[in-house]
Order: sequence, then C-alpha cells, then structure tokens
Amino acid sequence: MLHTDADLAQVLHTGPFHLALRAALSVRGLPLQRVQHHLAGRGVKVGVTSLSYWQQGARRPQRAESLRAVRALEEVLGLPERSLLRLLDDGERGAEAERPAARSYRSLVEASGVVERLITDLESPVDGGLHTVGHHERVRIGAARELLGRDSQQVVRAHRDGVDRYLAIHHGDPGCDPSRVEVHATENCRTGRVRWDAGTGVLIAELLFDARLRAGETYLFGYGFEDGTAGPSSEYVRGFSFAGGQYVLQVRFDEHALPVRCRQFTQTSAGSARSGRGDLTLSGRHRTVHLVEQGVRPGILGIDWGWA
Repeated sequence: MLHTDADLAQVLHTGPFHLALRAALSVRGLPLQRVQHHLAGRGVKVGVTSLSYWQQGARRPQRAESLRAVRALEEVLGLPERSLLRLLDDGERGAEAERPAARSYRSLVEASGVVERLITDLESPVDGGLHTVGHHERVRIGAARELLGRDSQQVVRAHRDGVDRYLAIHHGDPGCDPSRVEVHATENCRTGRVRWDAGTGVLIAELLFDARLRAGETYLFGYGFEDGTAGPSSEYVRGFSFAGGQYVLQVRFDEHALPVRCRQFTQTSAGSARSGRGDLTLSGRHRTVHLVEQGVRPGILGIDWGWA
C-alpha cells in the first residue's frame, strides 16, 4: 500500500487508475463505507462493491453515472480536478492499442454492469458468502467454431452460516442469445431463478444446494451451460473478483475445427494489457488444451486461439 502524499502524487501521474484510487483511499484513511456516505451527500449513488472493484482493478468506471461518481471521488479525496478521469482516458486508449482481436473493453465493462444489476435483482451479495476452494471448468468448441457449452465442478467453503446457493454467471460470445442458453444442475444442486440480458449475452443462474452450510463447511457441486447460439469463438476468459483456490480450465475442440495456435494469458483487469502469455500444445487424440492456476488472485485468466 502507498502511504505518503509523494507516493500518491507519483501514481496519479503514472497510473493505472485502480492503483491511484487505492493510494488515495490509503493516504486519506477513508474506508469505503465512509466514501460512499460522502458521495451520497453529493447526490451520487454508488455501491461499496463497485468502489471495491474499482480499486482492485476488477472493473473500470465507464458508464455516465460511474464517471460522474469518479468526478465526485476526486472532490471527496481532495485530488486535483480530472486527475482520476485522465487515467481512465489514458488507460482505455492504451488498452485498445495493445489488445488483440477479442471482446472489446467496452463490452466487458457493460457486461460487468449487467452482472451487478442482475445480482442485485436476485438480492444476493456479490460473494454469496462463499469462497472457492477448487474449480475445474471444461469448455467445448463446436464444428462451426462456436462455443457449444461448458461444464463446471466446483468446491466452495462457506464463510458464514446459512448459505444454501451459488450464482453461476455465463457470458456468451458476441451474438449470443441468452434466452436460448440452457442451464443444467448436474451434481448436488438444482436450478433456481435465472436472469439474463439480451444486449450483452449475460446469464445468471441460481444453483440451490441440497443443504444449508455452516461457516467453514465445504460443498461440492456441478453445473453447466449449453450455448451454441453465437458465432465463431476466439477465446474463453474467467474473471475473479476474489482470491481463491485452484482453477483448471480445459478447452476441447471439434475434430473439424482445430485451431492453428492456442495461448494462455492473464490480465489484472479488463482494461489492462494481457501478460503471462504462453503457447499451449493441442493434444492429438483428445484435441484439448488446458491451464492450471494453483491459487487465483483477483483478475482475469484465459485461453485464446486462432484459426489461421
């Protein structure tokens, strides 16, 4: 953490946005709940969860009301005018220049906003009272290069009493029709409420456990999404808002649609450049590639591939 005015001045000059915001909060000694209260006094409503995501780099303010909140944050934190907004402008231009052909930063930000709205509609906290201990995810790419579906087996641990459900999020490729995406509860759970947003291809499914958990208890369950409603897919990404346990991602390709290259990557946030790139070798018999992360941190992990 940064604790001096000199440190803050430096990071306000160099960025990125989330580090500058985190430094300002640290130097001013303001907890997020207090910041939210000050913003509300200026007629600006923003959730503590959103503020937390902004300082972690898990999300970036993009919508008009979010940018208005950033302007108010500059006042609350006693920062020079446009010092935070400038970092958002610079960050987006730099990210677009470095990013390979994939989902745009804007589409990811819009999807993040939709996820937050749908979670609020389901009246659930973002973390759901659970920490992920392990998650094994299998993605299937079809003969038309489309995302056919994905299956997950997940182990979670409750950090409060009474937790009995999990919210699973599916973000389809551009053109996805979430109203046609099927949700399957395959092991130790059943499907509850389902919400989606047609514009972003986001779907959230409530998975109801067979028991209420006590704090510290673990639970294993399985589920999947059948998609196949969008065009050709070129990547699969998984965002993590919180630190967790092991994550394994496997992508399987149809024998009639084999990519010419596959690579894994990481990102600290949707707006940052991709790093940690490494070539992945497609297994001949089973036509799969995979990555393993022993202890996930907030950010993004993924695999992308090319057809030519």
